[in-house]
Amino acid sequence: MSSPEADPRLTFALALLAGMFAQAISRHLRLPGIVLLLLAGVALGPDGLGGVQPRRLDAGLFAIVDFAGAILLFEGGLNLEISRLRRSGVVIRRLITWGALVTLVGGALAAWLWLEWGPMASILFGSLVVVTGPTVIGPLVSELRLKTKVATVLEAEGVLIDPVGAILAVVILGLALAADPGSLLISQGGAGLARIASGSVLGIAAGFVLARALRISRVLPDGLENVFVLSSVLLLYAGSEALLSHSGVLAVTVAGVVVGNTRSPVERDLREFKDQLTVMLIGLLFVLLAADVRFEQVRALGWAGLGVVATLILVVR
Repeated sequence: MSSPEADPRLTFALALLAGMFAQAISRHLRLPGIVLLLLAGVALGPDGLGGVQPRRLDAGLFAIVDFAGAILLFEGGLNLEISRLRRSGVVIRRLITWGALVTLVGGALAAWLWLEWGPMASILFGSLVVVTGPTVIGPLVSELRLKTKVATVLEAEGVLIDPVGAILAVVILGLALAADPGSLLISQGGAGLARIASGSVLGIAAGFVLARALRISRVLPDGLENVFVLSSVLLLYAGSEALLSHSGVLAVTVAGVVVGNTRSPVERDLREFKDQLTVMLIGLLFVLLAADVRFEQVRALGWAGLGVVATLILVVR
């Protein structure tokens, strides 16, 4: 019989419940939920009470993070109304193009100057910090009283930059691991475009199929719409990844935008279900990821690591 500390089921259940408690307390105290989620993860992690041991999940940890991220991106896409996006289209396009480039270069320079990493390692770091992600931006926007236009821009950037950053990081990682990066640049660039094309096509097709199924009452019995959408999103993500790696994030994002802009009789119920699911998944993710960060790893970065963080927050972003 395995010890409680080694039981992955205990890790999952504790992280899930701790995430819900942390978000409930944050709402009572009117504090950003992310702060308490990170504190809960550290307190329950290996350097704290030891109840949450993410490494015990093995490959399951990556599957949980991937599927949760796919659902959150789909939910973020649901909230992106085309009419609102058009009014802020120029700003959003700049954020996910020029903004991504500025973050890439700024992050690379920060790692190179502060941590004295090599050029390729620094560029790879810059590509990884391009992503802001709906898991961070979404909760903050929902808690702050922002103007509609500002909230739209932030939500759109948080959702749309995720697939851009993921594909960019994969391309740069391939270049960093290549013996001859110059000869691989063209092929990696082509692979990146293929991922964008594949994710876009699959997302549009799946989105229209889902929207059509939700609009025809005799296709799905009452009460099964939400779980049908959830299982379809997971299959879309997994199928896209199986067809072409790292295309799934874009596929589920595009599908969410298509479904969100196609009116259906169950639209309100679907959004409420996704909102509740988002709260649960964000709590689970942040507790697991915070618990997976060890104090010795943070201490090893020292003041140089704090310098990189300050540069990203105060200068680059």
